[in-house]
Amino acid sequence: MKEISIGNRLIGENHPPFIIAEMSGNHNQSLERALQIVEKAAESGVDAIKLQTYTADTMTLDIDEGEFFIENDNNLWKGSSLYKLYKEAYTPWEWHEQIFKRCEELGILAFSSPFDESAVDFLETLNVPAYKIASFENVDIPLIQKVASTGKPVIISTGMASIAEIDEAVRAAREAGCEDLILLKCTSTYPSSPENTNIRTIPHMKELFQCEVGLSDHTLGVGVSVASVALGATVIEKHFTTLRSDGGVDSAFSMEPSEMKILVEDSKRAWQSLGKITYGTTKDEAASLEHRRSLYIVKDVEEGEILTTENVRSIRPGKGLSPKYFDQAIGMKFQKSFKKGTPLSWDCFK
Repeated sequence: MKEISIGNRLIGENHPPFIIAEMSGNHNQSLERALQIVEKAAESGVDAIKLQTYTADTMTLDIDEGEFFIENDNNLWKGSSLYKLYKEAYTPWEWHEQIFKRCEELGILAFSSPFDESAVDFLETLNVPAYKIASFENVDIPLIQKVASTGKPVIISTGMASIAEIDEAVRAAREAGCEDLILLKCTSTYPSSPENTNIRTIPHMKELFQCEVGLSDHTLGVGVSVASVALGATVIEKHFTTLRSDGGVDSAFSMEPSEMKILVEDSKRAWQSLGKITYGTTKDEAASLEHRRSLYIVKDVEEGEILTTENVRSIRPGKGLSPKYFDQAIGMKFQKSFKKGTPLSWDCFK
């Protein structure tokens, strides 16, 4: 699997996980707050900020009833029409350049999820380094083709998608010119439960589609994301806000700065711990060998005295014979006197 470059960041198994902070609508229609989110994300150590580029009119119709109104009791946004929800959550297009510029100043990347072709055209004027296809758009083949035709790396979330649908999306992206593809395992519930996340899919997806695979994580906390690294996730995306209690369309399942910092640090530790398949003593363990158990004389003995369980025991440190030789040594005679605390060796016997 070749490494993927997004801006100045390399993505692949030889690099720490690429961490994306999803701003979504957590700016609460305040540019000042949006820029504060960028600053807090940078302080937390993320690699990138991701926006969503759409308007209410490019997403849906301004209808306040039927399938355009959210009535599901299990939906975080129950009681709102789709149009009003997107009107509240959208990031004004005129903000993008300022947000991207602030990211550049702080040394992190910025890109976005376009939701229609006009958004792709707009983002191209800002020279974004990559594109993200949201889970709900992974069946929009024309949109995927449009994004892929830019030649930029493409990240596709796979929430709700069957293997056949993922295959269609992957084929569409590759046939349209995408050479750098990343899939994200995703569960499209808000928030998601750990039990419904199924991160064992990650290595299977990686093998099946021969591309980098990560996790778009809507669970609370960092546990699921960190665990995904052990299964090969090279990208982790989490929704991010400055303070959940401030509210916002996605605040309930978004991370605060202190939590994001923990995710950045712990996901890197998880990646570092993967190492390679190895047995035996590592270089750093060598000094610990002397603290293994070994056979020691634990009572003064005289020449000709027989070794018994009373005068020799397995104790720490590890300067004596291995404990595995204890039964073999029982009954042997000491060749001379030895003091308590002498490590046992074969030279001790006649």
